[in-house]
Amino acid sequence: MTFRELCSKEVVQLKDGACLGRVDDLELDADTARIGSLLLLGRPRLFGLLGRDETLTIPWADIERIGLDAILVRTDIPAPPPSRGGLLDKLHQWLNG
Repeated sequence: MTFRELCSKEVVQLKDGACLGRVDDLELDADTARIGSLLLLGRPRLFGLLGRDETLTIPWADIERIGLDAILVRTDIPAPPPSRGGLLDKLHQWLNG
């Protein structure tokens, strides 16, 4: 499997069935030349003007199965940061439904 093929698959959490996104990058172990984890970049905030959410790192050991269309993982989704209820948070909620 190529990196491009891996990046075309949806990453799905088995516990909740949540779609976490697609693979954006890999972390490699330089000593063993093996994949250490998958990296999913955080969602852009306000079209990228306010940066991105945290990057989700999925250890290779948490991957249950790589299928034809999806990568099934047993990893916990980090809790979203608490909302402060400011104007930017309301705009962010409005843009993201």
